[in-house]
Amino acid sequence: MSDVDDILRRIFGDTSTSEVGAELLSESTRYDHVMKATFPRPSYTRVIAVANQKGGVGKTTTAVNLAASFAERGANVLVLDMDPQGNASTGLGVSHPEGSLSIYDVLEGRATMAQAVRTSGIYPSMDVVPSTIDLSGAELEIAALDDRVNLLRNALAAYLKEAGKRYEYIFIDCAPSLGLLVLNSLNAAEEVLIPIQAEYYALEGLGQLINTIQLVQQNFNPSLTVSMMLVTMFDRRTSLSREVYEQVRQHYPDILLKTVIPRAVRVSEAPSHAEPAISYSPRSAGAVAYREAALEIALRGNVHQNTGSGEQNEPQDEGQNMPQDSGNDGHGVAQDDGQPRDGAPDNNPDNNDGASDNSDNDGRSNIGYGDGDSDMTADEEERQ
Repeated sequence: MSDVDDILRRIFGDTSTSEVGAELLSESTRYDHVMKATFPRPSYTRVIAVANQKGGVGKTTTAVNLAASFAERGANVLVLDMDPQGNASTGLGVSHPEGSLSIYDVLEGRATMAQAVRTSGIYPSMDVVPSTIDLSGAELEIAALDDRVNLLRNALAAYLKEAGKRYEYIFIDCAPSLGLLVLNSLNAAEEVLIPIQAEYYALEGLGQLINTIQLVQQNFNPSLTVSMMLVTMFDRRTSLSREVYEQVRQHYPDILLKTVIPRAVRVSEAPSHAEPAISYSPRSAGAVAYREAALEIALRGNVHQNTGSGEQNEPQDEGQNMPQDSGNDGHGVAQDDGQPRDGAPDNNPDNNDGASDNSDNDGRSNIGYGDGDSDMTADEEERQ
């Protein structure tokens, strides 16, 4: 038992009769487990676009903290900030004043990605291509170009060939729209992660987003796959959050992550300190939840064996490159009651073999099909 757990037990006595004590003990235990867990590293570059045309769903926060979770473990991570607001750049401590070299110059062809990339001051293994407000005019400026939907894809492919290192993860923080910037992001990616706020308004535009992704699949990027959905701003005290999760689970059982991100004060505070929640408040509920989500993503593996640059990667075990049945917690223990639950996925390193379980689902449809069942982790609310 850790020193923290021992102290909490002495303070609160039998935590089964103290809700606050039980919550604190649970968070402490989850933190210990996820920090000791093994994050399997892919032998390929996973290019993940974090996309949702609705604003305020935790899209940038998700991209920043997932990237930070992997960089914290020493993985080489690249973040492409494709949102003119530049919030991902801010959240990773990268200065991006108006007029500075950014992803805008890369898309316009005035600079290469190698010239625009910056190393994060928080994590040495994380690189960032920042965004500035200048990017807001890019859609009109590139609209007349012949290869306007492949600008980011081509620039990224060229950079990966000359970078001098291999990135395990590339996260693209998309703009909250469905315009040319998002099309460029989706065309450069192989996977899409969709953050969904635990409110009904967040569900209204989900169908439109998926239709757009399907059009990109059909016309530009057939290898693109919606591989993950993540429920954010979850309040375990309300039935609304549970109902929204249940609706998403019923429609997208095979791609919904079981980890949920709680509505947490520390997560909201972190950007004002130019840090992700992972480094700003490492033991907070939001930071622990994002680490658990990153572990779940790592255990699921990729849906492809090719990098964004078109190079062949090391072959994976059969089924390793497919989204897992969401009825499986990544350690072979199925949960089939379909109800949100408190606690975290089993991240105990004693049970973690560094590989995800394979699923019978072929994973290729990935958009609302399959008969997998699911339950989830309901993370404790952040203490004020």
